[in-house]
Amino acid sequence: MDDKYDLVDKYDVVVVGGGAAGLSGALTLSRARRRVLVIDEGRPRNAPADGVHTYLGREGTPPLDLLAAGRDEVAGYGGELVTGSAVAAERLDDGGFRVRLADGSAVVADRLLVTTGLVDELPDLPGVAERWGREVLHCPYCHGWEVRDQPIGVLAAGSIAAHQALLWRQWSDDVTLFTHTAPPLGAEDRARLAARGVTVVEGRVAGLSPDSGPLTGVTLENGDVVPCRAFVVAPRFTARSALLAGLGVETAEQLMNGHVMGVHVPADPAGGTGVPGVWVAGNVANLGENVIGAAAAGVRAAAAINADLIEEETRRAVAAAAGAPLSGEEFWDERYGQSERIWSGNPNVRLVEEVADLAPGTALELGCGEGADAVWLARRGWRVTAADISGVALARAAAHAADAGVAERVDWQRHDLAESFPEGEYDLVTASYLHSPAELSREKVLRAAAAAVAPGGQLLVLGHAGPPPWEPEARAELPTPQQVLDALELAEGEWEVLRAEEFERAQTAPGGTPAVRVDNVLRIRRRG
Repeated sequence: MDDKYDLVDKYDVVVVGGGAAGLSGALTLSRARRRVLVIDEGRPRNAPADGVHTYLGREGTPPLDLLAAGRDEVAGYGGELVTGSAVAAERLDDGGFRVRLADGSAVVADRLLVTTGLVDELPDLPGVAERWGREVLHCPYCHGWEVRDQPIGVLAAGSIAAHQALLWRQWSDDVTLFTHTAPPLGAEDRARLAARGVTVVEGRVAGLSPDSGPLTGVTLENGDVVPCRAFVVAPRFTARSALLAGLGVETAEQLMNGHVMGVHVPADPAGGTGVPGVWVAGNVANLGENVIGAAAAGVRAAAAINADLIEEETRRAVAAAAGAPLSGEEFWDERYGQSERIWSGNPNVRLVEEVADLAPGTALELGCGEGADAVWLARRGWRVTAADISGVALARAAAHAADAGVAERVDWQRHDLAESFPEGEYDLVTASYLHSPAELSREKVLRAAAAAVAPGGQLLVLGHAGPPPWEPEARAELPTPQQVLDALELAEGEWEVLRAEEFERAQTAPGGTPAVRVDNVLRIRRRG
């Protein structure tokens, strides 16, 4: 595995899109005790509207107020939210996903819920875009009551022209259908419209009148102005699905009564796409969904995601109970996931003693864990490449570096060192306590570490000399510094041994009592 993680953190689920669908999904998952992050640009499609309608218990609530309340509810259950734009998503070797943001950061998640909504492609007529969501409307269930009994103009949209006008006739007896560029109406449609008192106006529409201020009419190309206080259009809806393209999620046209509404992301009833681990909800999946429907879709998708995660976790638990060995990644992710922090956050004392006098250059740290040593080196002016197998640990390390103000000086890379290794040569390579219950050829890794040392550079290897004093019966076949040196298989005359010895260090036992542990150090320099 060779994945570079320039991430902020790792989550069970990343939700892209913070509208009704995304926040409802995040709320459901947060209440299910999942670690959730919502990424949202903060530009809701329905922001111009005065209120949300047909949403039981929230009727008439301003859209921004509804979203603010939703964000507070998500945060109240431990969900995290960030304002930003997700620009790319890619699958990782472990089956999870990395989502990159426009600011250059990235986050990692086991599952994705994409609720990015849609883009309204409005008719290219003067005054339409400026009045969109207020006097230019498309959904009678969202806005019909607010324009009841007023003169309503309807811009014909293909085969559904008569359907549009008859629908809006429910809210006003003064409805005018403008044929504009739509195909000619058939005799049956004309009869139906006439029976309901809908006026049909032939000819192209030039724009809305006046240019600014309250809408009073629709201007035709011949100069006539037809009185109108609300103007209905049928936009072409296009799902905001660019983020999903790199994952292989496909789009398709969505039809209504034979009319192409636009392009959406097909999904099953719970929002599952054809790509494992990726769900969609809201208007990105259903172009005609209203706010309460989008919220419900977010809940359904979240429940499906949680069930999918439970199945995976159960499979792993069964395998562990049966004695199947965990991979190195599984072992360390599980170990780090047991608490918010495993190590102290301070740099290794012996590493500090060994390298404090070295002039800063380039450094490679193998098995960086939560990043304390890498951050210490970066603070002293080193440019550090830090590698670890655990995405959980790397997430914490990146956050530590950001808090310390040295994020730009550390390149965090995820490696299973049994399978891959960071590229390049370095002035300093360190491997501190590179012991793992999971399968790992320590000798092979340390030989690769030595090969990565530049001429004149140094290799520092710290390790345990035996089991901890509070577990004297533990079996531990750990090499001496000389055995480590021999295993490196170094070319004769190419290296100088600077230190190879055992040493004692104070450590706190699990019960909180002080203890002394015997470790060893090997420090060698490649001759320049």
